[in-house]
Amino acid sequence: MDQHQTRTIILNEGEPEVKRAAIRDYFHATFTIDERLYESLRHDGAFYLRADRLRHPLIFYYGHTATFFINKLIIARVIEQRINPGFESMFAVGVDEMSWDDLDQSHYDWPTVQAVKDYRDQVRALMDRLIISLPLTLPINWESPWWAIMMGIEHERIHLETSSVLIRQLPLDQVVQLPFWAICQEAGEPPPNQLLPVPGGTVQLGKTRDHPLYGWDNEYGSHQAEVPDFKAAQYLVSNREFLTFVEAGGYRQPQWWKEEGWNWRQFRQAEHPLFWISDHDGWRLRTMAAEITLPWNWPVEVNYLEAKAFCNWKSVLTGQPIRLPSEDEWYRLRDDCQLPDQPYWQQAPGNLNLEYWCSACPVDRFRQGDFFDVVGNVWQWTETPIYPFHGFEVHPWYDDFSTPTFDTRHNLIKGGSWISTGNEATRDARYAFRRHFFQHAGFRYVESSAPVMICDEQYETDQAAILYCEAHYGAEQFGVPNFPRAVAEICLQQMAGRRLDHALDLGCAVGRASFELARGGFRQVTGLDFSTRFFRLAARMQEEGHLRYAFPEEGEIVSFHEVSLDDVGLAEVRQRVSFYQADACNLPEKFRGYDLVLAANLIDRLYAPRRFLATIHERINPGGLLVISSPYTWLEEFTNKDEWLGGYREAGEPVWGLDGLKTALLPRFRLVGEPREVPFVIRETRRKFQHTISELTVWELR
Repeated sequence: MDQHQTRTIILNEGEPEVKRAAIRDYFHATFTIDERLYESLRHDGAFYLRADRLRHPLIFYYGHTATFFINKLIIARVIEQRINPGFESMFAVGVDEMSWDDLDQSHYDWPTVQAVKDYRDQVRALMDRLIISLPLTLPINWESPWWAIMMGIEHERIHLETSSVLIRQLPLDQVVQLPFWAICQEAGEPPPNQLLPVPGGTVQLGKTRDHPLYGWDNEYGSHQAEVPDFKAAQYLVSNREFLTFVEAGGYRQPQWWKEEGWNWRQFRQAEHPLFWISDHDGWRLRTMAAEITLPWNWPVEVNYLEAKAFCNWKSVLTGQPIRLPSEDEWYRLRDDCQLPDQPYWQQAPGNLNLEYWCSACPVDRFRQGDFFDVVGNVWQWTETPIYPFHGFEVHPWYDDFSTPTFDTRHNLIKGGSWISTGNEATRDARYAFRRHFFQHAGFRYVESSAPVMICDEQYETDQAAILYCEAHYGAEQFGVPNFPRAVAEICLQQMAGRRLDHALDLGCAVGRASFELARGGFRQVTGLDFSTRFFRLAARMQEEGHLRYAFPEEGEIVSFHEVSLDDVGLAEVRQRVSFYQADACNLPEKFRGYDLVLAANLIDRLYAPRRFLATIHERINPGGLLVISSPYTWLEEFTNKDEWLGGYREAGEPVWGLDGLKTALLPRFRLVGEPREVPFVIRETRRKFQHTISELTVWELR
């Protein structure tokens, strides 16, 4: 197999034994290319240098890609025996760089290069035996043990790229230029860049589980967007075009930089792109293992912060709204150019997949439609921080691949570079890095006045909010029915034959009962909660139809969940439900005229439950119902004792919560039927559950 021509594997078709042979070839080609990358280091001492002070030395990455296979195969229960537990711990974590203003001073007692090489040989031999012997049926999907093998291969291909960037940052006398990694020899002046129109249209992103290619978890789910017309630069920004920004003093003028960017620029004392070298003979460029005269027609390679500063400067210079493209706009451009996808192309449509050179090349070398380098040459920064698509699920064998990046601080790069291979070189690839991160990455600018939509959908981590998300929309536990749904069903039974115009759900938490009341026939339902965190999540569920949260399973281990109204059959009633933040003991005047008021598990969390009960009749229509449920858990942290409805003794006799309700409500309400018990379960961790019995009573306004 030509190691410069390898492509990812189609996983849903073909003969099993032919597929086995293809995966075996793909594995060995990947492992060999990784080995050949480190041959670029002149001697063993280079493995231990910190090429980037925010990242580990290369010895870590040399061991990491091998230990990854073992660690994931153990988790997937494909193998049971480790090779070297010490290595498989030492080289397991610490890949993502630290923040530029939070230097890591950790000390590691790294093993010798030969010891790591011997370990890699053992891993390679084990993987070869496994691929030869493991039963194989098609298609290969998320649950297949072969998915873990593909995960290891594609992971190693990612690190071909990230390690090559670190090698590029080592002193030149620590590396050697090898024929396998030959660079482009074409250089000259670039053509003038110009903005060309890109027609708007629908962008549809997200893979389904039956997609024929391997994918990382963030590629799955669904996302659709309407992209308006815009203009895009015909070429990537070249070194020559970027030089105008440098010579205009762009690195010394804070007005072009965001605060984050200027802080970084001050920290690094940057005066020009990292890989540019200025000396008495002019400008030179550092490639992975050589220094050459700066090719002005190659794409400039910068981080997001530098690219953004250039766009801000050019926008003022031209008087046009110049910025980086969004992820959606990049896909609209790619689709408009009708580019083939790997592995289906006959030859890479650009400087991609190691099929041409082991460096960048001129920006006008590969035409793709009316544009150049829509894919390939260098990655392209976007304005879009990575986020999960609707329906996103974490793969259980690699639960921290994507979720740590859903923090709005990791921006997507698109299109791939000369060394992007395998999954990285496919249309659906979604990789994101911190904005100060250096990669083989440059940029293309666009002209558009359309706002960039930043999807701030981090996973909810507030403990109380998480428990309620799970209790309202998660799975039932121990056969106990979902509590808000059960309470809503009781309300609807009691409302039989009555007007179903407007209901009020007081203490709605994250909103399940409100939606259930709407599904049961109420024309309009209002949910109120005093807690900002609950109100915010209920409103998000109403507006977007889904919630995401990270559930604590055990200690620091969490699981990631997405729940949606579609999942529970409530999507069609979203427009009949609205949520507000309000104090049940001091309701605004507008909240009145209800046929039903539900106060589920609320009164023992109010600071003035007696005041609430004394005034709630003002909010209910004549003949309307008040439904109250409570476990009567009276605690002084929520309610002063003089406000407790029960849970104390008076004249030596016990006063129960129901007694207090009757005292407060019977002057204006009639108790309908007998109190009933409604159980509920709150899951706190993987093995800890809270089982509670709430007493529910129904009151009719006289």
